[in-house]
Amino acid sequence: MRFLRQSNNDLVLAMSKVKAVLIDLSGTLHIDDDPTPGAVEALTRLQAVPEIKLKYLTNTTKESKRVLMERLTKVGFTNVAEDQVFTSLSAARSLIEAKALRPFFLVDKKAMEDFEGIPQENPNAVVVGLAPEEFAYDNMNKAMRLLHDGAQLIAIHKARYYQRKDGPALGPGPFVSALEYASDVEATVVGKPSENFFLSSIAGFGCGPLECVMIGDDVRDDIGGAQAAGMQGILVRTGKYREGDEHKISPPPCHVVDNFAQAVEIIKTLI
Repeated sequence: MRFLRQSNNDLVLAMSKVKAVLIDLSGTLHIDDDPTPGAVEALTRLQAVPEIKLKYLTNTTKESKRVLMERLTKVGFTNVAEDQVFTSLSAARSLIEAKALRPFFLVDKKAMEDFEGIPQENPNAVVVGLAPEEFAYDNMNKAMRLLHDGAQLIAIHKARYYQRKDGPALGPGPFVSALEYASDVEATVVGKPSENFFLSSIAGFGCGPLECVMIGDDVRDDIGGAQAAGMQGILVRTGKYREGDEHKISPPPCHVVDNFAQAVEIIKTLI
């Protein structure tokens, strides 16, 4: 790829023609129950472009897909189809079923309906999502003992933190790392930034990774992960973004913009 220089003197990668757009949710389209600036209208404009396929990628594990869809509607994103949303919870369930795992879940109760029917007796795996009320000492200790006895460690994702309206909050990553350290077991990470997660999201799209662009607020999980999978990345300065994040990965994001609405304007020039 070619490098270009923006007016702010940041180096960015020249982008290729775009056929599919992957969009992060929390921190990019909304923060809690509030949309990011201009996001509702910008998404409507992008949805109206027939040449572009859309997929919404989320590591959110604190609520089920059903609750997530209700949240998106409440925020104002009424035209997001459920089959366009690709969640790390769904990917985790597929992995659990493929490996016939019986997990001990450290997962928020609001997300557990996405694991309905999964056997949990005599656990042979520990599955960790964002579960603030589940990360009590006794639960973490039980998880460690299971890992010592040979259980697999599955991280639905491993984000360091996420953004709430009241400020940044710990993600599941620090708790996964604690279990890895205590048990000397390396976690299998299911969601972003897993290359398989990104490539699975575009299955059936009929385009290659370079024709896909990921828009997100997490420079490592959203942008670094997508670009490692061969895709293009646009980092937005909303949500968990912090000044200088664009310099934390190599290659850098293709573009760095103030918000999702600006990202859409860039994409419209690349169709």
